[in-house]
Amino acid sequence: MSTSFDHPAARRTTSDSLVLSLDADGVSGIGECAPRAYVTGETTAGVTAALREVDLDALLALLTGAAPAELLERLHRDGFARTFAVTGGNNLICLLETAVLDWLGQRLGLTARQLLPGHDDGPSDGPSDGPMRVSQVLDLSIDVEEFLDTRGPFHFVKIKASEDNEHDARTVKTIREHVGDHVTIMVDANMSWTPTTALPYAWRLRESGADYVEEPLPKGSWAGLRELRRSGGIGVMLDESVCGADDARTAVEAEACDAVNIRVAKNGGTLRAARLVDYARSNGLRYQIGVQVAEVGPLINAGRALAFNHPGALTVEAGQSDRFFPEMIVLPRPAVDRGTNTISPAEGAGWGMALNAAADRWLVRDF
Repeated sequence: MSTSFDHPAARRTTSDSLVLSLDADGVSGIGECAPRAYVTGETTAGVTAALREVDLDALLALLTGAAPAELLERLHRDGFARTFAVTGGNNLICLLETAVLDWLGQRLGLTARQLLPGHDDGPSDGPSDGPMRVSQVLDLSIDVEEFLDTRGPFHFVKIKASEDNEHDARTVKTIREHVGDHVTIMVDANMSWTPTTALPYAWRLRESGADYVEEPLPKGSWAGLRELRRSGGIGVMLDESVCGADDARTAVEAEACDAVNIRVAKNGGTLRAARLVDYARSNGLRYQIGVQVAEVGPLINAGRALAFNHPGALTVEAGQSDRFFPEMIVLPRPAVDRGTNTISPAEGAGWGMALNAAADRWLVRDF
């Protein structure tokens, strides 16, 4: 990465991702996952080892032997893991599913949005045609003055917390004075608060103008999160604590959150992520369509397709691949209109991109 991305849980200067090119019957589909040990406990080495155990012959036999439209319908109904009889962690499922969906998109001539559930919803919850506004993230690698000078216009602001809550409160106040009352401000603590500090920290941030705090306590701190919601005077979004449907149900039953951060890789692929959106809606939760830092290809357009098919999100993240990677391994590059801080739907079949020559040097295994 040409610039780092810093937050309380990690300082990232490289991408740690897996990209899978799946070639069958003269058609190539590409998938991606971004394992983060502090989120799901998965690593690229672990996912690579799990991939070696997958019966790829059986996967390819089903992929090429079934009618593509019928297979896509089955995926929507049953999910990837059940359809292809694959077990494993969220990132393994995401890697394979995104590659298979891209392959089906190429075969059927379907865009990314047409591949995913939600594209044919009714008018009130139907897909958006864009452009879609995206959030801006202030991480610890730049100061608030540079952020306000260079990263607008602002539609939603996420601030990565520091180790100093008073510093964060001043940052919130400075941004609130700059953006006014109509822009939502959220502080992402990345599990760095404790049960002792949580309430005073929340009160101070709310006093300064923050609307939400994201994942403030250690993962799965259900009782502490419930108390923070009741007494902190600030909305609570969960990210690391909600990696799947069971986590979401637990959070709802514990009254532990007001919103969830839905990310394609973290939540086990686009199909599971779409179901999580439906669950959030049916249980009165707001949701963010988020990204893993340093996504490099298919995940970017897969997440955007999810966002455009479910336009009721509290906010949508677009990532910063244009800032992180002067050279990318895909063409065309996923674009963000930095003049308006908006994105538009990807064009073309599947995820709307292909690997380029820059990807060749990263090849680590050829099946």
